[in-house]
Amino acid sequence: MAWYDEAVFYHIYPLGLTGAPKQNDYGEPVHRLNTLIPWIDHLKRLGITALYIGPLFESVGHGYETTDYKKLDSRLGTNEDLKTFVAECHRKDIRVIFDGVFNHTGRDFFAFKDIQKNREGSAYRDWYCNVNFWGNNEYNDGFSYDNWGGYNLLVKLNQRNPAVRDYICDVIRFWVSEFDIDGIRLDAADVLDFDFMKALRGTADSVKPDFWLMGEVIHGDYSRWANAQTLHSVTNYTLHKALYSGHNDHNYFEIAHTVNYTGGMISSNIKLYNFVDNHDVERIYTKLNEKGNFEPVHILLFTLPGIPSIYYGSEFGIEGRKERYSDDSLRPCIDLKEYADAFEKNPCTKLIAALAKIHKEQPDLVNAGYQQLVLMNGHYSFARGSLIIAVNNENKEVTLNVPASAVEYTGLLRGKTVSASGGRLEIQLSPYSGEIFAPGKGEGKLIADAGEMKEEKQEAKIGKSESTQETKPEKQESIQESKLEEPESTQGTKPEVKPESEQEGKSETKPEINQEAQNKTKTASGQGNKTPENKTGTYDSLRDSKSEQKVDLDSVEIPDIPYEEMTVEQLQAVILSKMKKNGPVTDRMRKDVEENIWHNSLVNWANSF
Repeated sequence: MAWYDEAVFYHIYPLGLTGAPKQNDYGEPVHRLNTLIPWIDHLKRLGITALYIGPLFESVGHGYETTDYKKLDSRLGTNEDLKTFVAECHRKDIRVIFDGVFNHTGRDFFAFKDIQKNREGSAYRDWYCNVNFWGNNEYNDGFSYDNWGGYNLLVKLNQRNPAVRDYICDVIRFWVSEFDIDGIRLDAADVLDFDFMKALRGTADSVKPDFWLMGEVIHGDYSRWANAQTLHSVTNYTLHKALYSGHNDHNYFEIAHTVNYTGGMISSNIKLYNFVDNHDVERIYTKLNEKGNFEPVHILLFTLPGIPSIYYGSEFGIEGRKERYSDDSLRPCIDLKEYADAFEKNPCTKLIAALAKIHKEQPDLVNAGYQQLVLMNGHYSFARGSLIIAVNNENKEVTLNVPASAVEYTGLLRGKTVSASGGRLEIQLSPYSGEIFAPGKGEGKLIADAGEMKEEKQEAKIGKSESTQETKPEKQESIQESKLEEPESTQGTKPEVKPESEQEGKSETKPEINQEAQNKTKTASGQGNKTPENKTGTYDSLRDSKSEQKVDLDSVEIPDIPYEEMTVEQLQAVILSKMKKNGPVTDRMRKDVEENIWHNSLVNWANSF
């Protein structure tokens, strides 16, 4: 089995964590990356086995407008610093993957600078998409070009140009030979050319055994990207959305449906990259209406099929709220010394360390299939091989009765042993909690019991918030079970309630983009500031409305207004039209568009082309 299939990831945004200046003056290197060396021991103690870090390379601002792919950002230090950092991670048995920003470059990249200087005579004029010397832009270049997301700061590379393809493949080979990395996370993979990704996969397969390519994909059929020809894995934004909204809405049906839905997309040998927050979305602690649900959310993150990942700082339960024109609060500078006692006193840290330990010691969480056992709005149980997982998202104690194949089970988090009777196991769960049961009688416990956790949660702000919503009544009073000996494909009847995923996706704005230049961008790019009324609401109201309106999206007229002001149907029509320009639209692709009824999600999707 490849190392990444059984990995527990940690994600660092280095410019933020090190407190680097927002703008790069390209001056003398400042060795801020070296301040992250102590974090490696922290990761080791937390149970992390792989690190995704980036962006790292020379850029003018937030890191995604690359100036030089072969030079560590001056604000972080030198290439020698990066070599040392990766080597130290490897010494502690932690794999390292870099952020590969290959869809676009910054305006200071050598090829773009050459076009500015030599115009039509530049040898690099075809390195970018649709360079038009009859046009202009807000920078007064005297030519226009395609960009990412409506931002001319991010110049879109022509990935069908063999010279560009060869250059990026050479970058990958350089990163491996120079820094000995173990993989790459591809930024904006959902808008990368598929032949380009195949070339990257060929390079990845040749540079190092088990070299991992994981792509940032927001929407769609994940198997288009994650397969034997292109990428090994993609970001599971569908599950990300379900994990927080399924707890906020007291609706485990959404999570269970999502697990079945995403599992049906991909082949059984591919594991998706699971997360509850990252550098583009709000912190999970901020998202949760009832803070006690931090525990069941993370139990599911570590036990559902996929590769779990923790975003730096979230193991301490820190806050991070998304702002319209800045992601600074999502990417903070953190002094690790302030959390020196976190493993002893912070229940968030203790929980995640315990879950990482269980993930490492229980191969069923990596190798075994998924079988749904009990599903209600407020509680949910499933099996992974011989393990039984149960979670409760409500502020009340619940009792679950599930099929069992062993006589005794021990809770791996709290050490309590329970006995089965007549092939059934009765599980009692405290409010906002969960447990992972393994066959046999065990000893000890990895985290505090319910009473101790409650006190610690209050101290660390993980108790129920003042804004806690009232518990919603159960939508469906049935229990769905699958016998443990049934084949993996038997997962019970799918629930009637099928909340589709409102993936937040990439940031609406990448931070530190020239605001004056941005304001000059035409509203036709879909970056307007107005948010229409009555475009959001509860899932049920949107679902019911959608079911009544069976609109032929091919006949919907697309108005010349910002995406934010369009209706759901107009946005769906926009996305279909953009898909058609990129190639044939399959029934599955059309269904993905039709079933996405979330306005904000559709706006992000339309902007991603």
